[in-house]
Amino acid sequence: MIDPDRTRGWLRRLWPVVAGHRGIFAGALLASLFSLMCGVAVPRVMMAAIDSALTTRVASLETFVIVIALLGVARGGAGFVSRFWIFRVAYAIENDLRVTLYEHLSRLSFSFYDRVQSGQLISRANSDIRTVQMFLTFGPLMSLTLLSFVAALGLMLSISVPLTIVAVLPLPFVGVLGARLGRLTFPISWIVQARMADIATAVEENLSGVRVVRAFSAERDQIGAFSRAARRLQWINVRQAEVQAAHAPVIEAMPRVGMALVLLVGGWLAIEGSLTVGAIVAFTTYVVLLQAPFRMFGFFLMMLQRAAASAMRIYEVLDERPEIVDRPDALDLEDPQGRVQFQNVTFGYGEGPSVLAGFDLDVPAGQTVALVGRTGCGKSTVARLLARFYDVDGGAVRIDGVDVRDLTLASVRAHVGLVPDEPFLFTTSLRDNIAYARPDASHDEVVAAARVAGASEFIEKLPEGYDTVVGERGYDLSGGQRQRISIARSILANPRILILDDATSAIDVHVEEAIHRELERLLAGRTTIVIAHRLSTIALADRVVLLEGGRVVADGTHEELLRDEPRYADVLAHLDDDRAARVEPSAEAVTP
Repeated sequence: MIDPDRTRGWLRRLWPVVAGHRGIFAGALLASLFSLMCGVAVPRVMMAAIDSALTTRVASLETFVIVIALLGVARGGAGFVSRFWIFRVAYAIENDLRVTLYEHLSRLSFSFYDRVQSGQLISRANSDIRTVQMFLTFGPLMSLTLLSFVAALGLMLSISVPLTIVAVLPLPFVGVLGARLGRLTFPISWIVQARMADIATAVEENLSGVRVVRAFSAERDQIGAFSRAARRLQWINVRQAEVQAAHAPVIEAMPRVGMALVLLVGGWLAIEGSLTVGAIVAFTTYVVLLQAPFRMFGFFLMMLQRAAASAMRIYEVLDERPEIVDRPDALDLEDPQGRVQFQNVTFGYGEGPSVLAGFDLDVPAGQTVALVGRTGCGKSTVARLLARFYDVDGGAVRIDGVDVRDLTLASVRAHVGLVPDEPFLFTTSLRDNIAYARPDASHDEVVAAARVAGASEFIEKLPEGYDTVVGERGYDLSGGQRQRISIARSILANPRILILDDATSAIDVHVEEAIHRELERLLAGRTTIVIAHRLSTIALADRVVLLEGGRVVADGTHEELLRDEPRYADVLAHLDDDRAARVEPSAEAVTP
C-alpha cells in the first residue's frame, strides 16, 4: 500500500511496499556490504605482503595468498546472495505495485476514464513501474559503494594523511557536477516518460481502431502522426543523452586526476623514504575504489531521477479518489421488487452542459418501458445513472423507493443488468464470455442463455463450439453475433432490472424477431428499460416515453403517441438516420 501522504518524498511513500519485504531486503544489503568490505580488505593484505617480502627478501607469501583467496571466495559468495535477494525483492515490489495500481484502477469511477487515455494508464502500469523496479534493484547496490568509499578512505588515512588529501582533492568538483546533473535530469526524465506514454497511447488506439483506419484509408495519416510522436520522443532522448554526455565523462575523469597526483606525490615520498612501495600499491588500488562510486554516480543520478519521475506519474493515478463509492451506512439491495424512479434528475458529464434537466420517470415493478428520442437526448445517460456509473448532479434515482446512493454498488449492479449497444467480449472462450457474471454457471445454463439470445445456432456451428476463443474484443465475430453474446451474458446473470441499450441494433431483422419472441417471455415480470432505435424494439414495451432536451415530453403507448404526439411521429421517421449516426466509426478512438 502506497503511503497516501502527498507531502512526503516518493521513496518515503514507497516505503510501506518495501517494508513488506524488509527482511530479505536487509539480508541482501548486509550480504552486499560484506562483499564490499572483503574487496576493501584485499589491498591492505597486498600491502603487507609486498612490504614483508621487500623487507625480509625471504618471507613466504603463502599465508597472504591464502588470505586473499579466502577473501575472494567470501566476496563472490556474498555477492551472489546479495544480487539474488535484491532482484527477488525488486521483482516482488514490482508485482505489488502492478497489483496495487490495477486494484485502484478497478475502483476508479467512469468519469476518470472519460478524461484519461488508456495508453497513458498502460504506460504507467508497464514502463513506469519497470523504471521504479530497476532503481530498486541497482540503486541500493550503487548506494553501498559509498560505504566502500568511506572504508577505503579510512584505510588510506591510516597509511598516509598527506597522500589521502592529494587523492581526494578532485572529488568536490565531482559533487558539484553531480548535483547539476540531477537538477537537469529530473524534468527531462519526466518528459521522456510522458512521451513514451504518448507512443503507447498511439499504438493502443490505432490497434483498437484499425478497422476505422482501414475503412477511411487513413494509414498514411496515422503513420505520420505516429512518426511525429516518435520524433518527439527521439528528440527528448537525445537531449537526455546530451546532458549526460556533457557531465558523465567529467565526473568519471576527475578521480583519475587524483590517481595521477597519487602516483606523482607517492613516488616522491617513496624516494624520500617516508612511504613504502606496498603503501603506494595499496593507495593506487584504493584510489580505484574511490573512483567506483563516482564512475557510477552519473548513471545512478539518471536512474534516480527517472525513477522519481515515474513514481510521481504512478502516484498521480493512485492519488485519484473514486467519485462513486459506498456511503458508510449504505444498505444492500436484497430481493428488490424492481420499481425504478427518476425524480427531477439533472446531470451533465464533467464541465459540459446538462444532458438531463428536470428528468422525471416512474417505472412500476415488472413493466417494460421504451425510451425514444433523437440522438443526444439522454437515453443512454438514463441507463448509466440507474446502474450508478455516475451520480446525479441534482434530484435522485431510486430503486424500490431507496436512493441508489444509499445502496451498495455491488448490490445495485447485481440487480441492474445492462446490455450495451457496443458489446465488449474478452479474449477467452465464448462459454466464459457468456458466464462472465456467473463463472460458476453450468454448461446447460450457458447454452440455455445462448438459445434465448439467438446465439446458440452460430456457436454450435463453430469447430470448437462454446470453447471457441474469440479474438481481441470479439472482432472475429460479426456485430450481431457479439450483441447476441452480450444479451446471453445478461440473461444468465438474471437481474431483476434489465436495461437494453439498443442491444439488437446490429442483428438481422429475422433473427431479431426470434430473439424478441424469447425476450417477451423472459421480460415478463421483470422491470425493463429499452433504449429503442427500431420499431421492432419499441414493440417489446408496454409503454413508450419520448425524451427531448433531457426531459420527458410525452408518455403513453406506441399507438397513443403515434396518434396524439407529432414529435413522436417525427422521431420515428428519423430513427434510421439516428441509428446510422450511432454506428459511425467514431465509436472507436483513433489517434488525431
